[in-house]
Amino acid sequence: MEEAAKIVDTDSKPKTKSKPIFNRILDFFSSVRFGVTLLVTLVVLSIVGMVVVQQNVSGFDGFFAGLTPAEKLVFGTLGFFDIYHSWYYNLLLLILSLNIVLASIDRIPTAWAFISKPKIEATRAWLLHQKQNAEVKISGEDKTSKVSQIFKKNGFSAKVTEKNGRIHIFGEKGRWNRMGAYIVHVALLMLFLGHFVALQTGFDADVQFELGQKNNQIQIIQFNLDKQERYSAQLPFTITCTDIQQKLIDPRGSIEVNNTMDWRTQIKIDDPQYGETIADVSLNKPFSYRGYRFFQASAITVGAARRMTLEFTPENGGQPVKVELARNGEAALPDGTKIKFEQFWSDFVAGQPESPTNEYQNPAVKIKILNSNNQSFDAYAFANQLPGDAPIGKAVGGYKIKLVDYEKSPLAHVLSIKYDPYNGHFVAWYLGGFGLMFALVFVFFIAHQRVWALIDGDNVVLGGNTNRNHLAFEDKFKKLVSELQ
Repeated sequence: MEEAAKIVDTDSKPKTKSKPIFNRILDFFSSVRFGVTLLVTLVVLSIVGMVVVQQNVSGFDGFFAGLTPAEKLVFGTLGFFDIYHSWYYNLLLLILSLNIVLASIDRIPTAWAFISKPKIEATRAWLLHQKQNAEVKISGEDKTSKVSQIFKKNGFSAKVTEKNGRIHIFGEKGRWNRMGAYIVHVALLMLFLGHFVALQTGFDADVQFELGQKNNQIQIIQFNLDKQERYSAQLPFTITCTDIQQKLIDPRGSIEVNNTMDWRTQIKIDDPQYGETIADVSLNKPFSYRGYRFFQASAITVGAARRMTLEFTPENGGQPVKVELARNGEAALPDGTKIKFEQFWSDFVAGQPESPTNEYQNPAVKIKILNSNNQSFDAYAFANQLPGDAPIGKAVGGYKIKLVDYEKSPLAHVLSIKYDPYNGHFVAWYLGGFGLMFALVFVFFIAHQRVWALIDGDNVVLGGNTNRNHLAFEDKFKKLVSELQ
């Protein structure tokens, strides 16, 4: 009977119940370890997207052609050519967003308790158990006022309570730091949302602009591995390229990237709704207009000139006259003769004037001359000295013409146009980006510091703790104790 009773006794002990499976799933998805794993995975995938040229980037076709068949198969199967639009990248972003939301919901009540219901009273044993603690003797009658004043002097609040004949003083500062992590969470969610909206509703296009060129449509190129698909997107306005400039490190050097400080494209936007707008698009100065953002992407480095200086020497004698002529521009001589730009060659070769090059070996410009009698002549001006008997160097319209100087520039610039109708980039980069920077500074450079004092007769027991920057708090606590002593 006794053995049977023992058996019954043992079986009747309550067993620890495991959490429901739904709660365990929620705990897993809201865990910090899971969130960090997702974040690291996204960073690795983003690095892959930087290393592998993406299919919506100019130059992808050349990159793809240089890969081996095995690389094309592996990268294509894994979606590495368009990783930011891949289903698994967006799924990871969604799950990470869910992790951030669940983790915030799970931990906000604890963090809020530190703010709304702080621990005001503390026992002697609890205070002496804190990492920073001390016990001092204070003489005099108004001990409470003295301790409160020293707390306030060191930047702490001072809340006084009395219990069982003992006086408790509680001070803290930087308590809102407890909510800093959740500001980081909100900023990250804003970045994710803005990025997702921009990808789903916007588009990117590279547009080549030559001086004087007008566009009210842009060609969007979409690569599907080795296939290119082009489709037009109608713009609600017309863009005219009014100037192309390349600022060179050495004006006598080449127009290649290694000799370039900046590219500048001036555009004129004719909008039926808002009128005319003139804008400059530089390398570090993009331009925004009605949800469209214009960036410098690249240049067509065929030698051209932005401005030219021509010298006209009268055929029958007289002082030469210098004239500034802009690309696609017009000018006039003192006698009323009109000059119009026709074409510029950086390296003129007889019989092959159209051969494109970026070398300025034999610069030449073709102009049209209209004299006062309305007679029109085509003329060529060269920078290099021509033989005296060269037919192309003879006087035209009563003048011998020479190309004295010129400002180098490429034939065309390529602008990248990014469209975001819902201004998702603004939300992401300005609100989310700056919010994230502010939140990180707030989290790591501001600490929640708390101190307690228990006054029992002449004895004052002190204790304190902080959630970060422990060395700085240790110095502050020692200063506070020394002032009390």
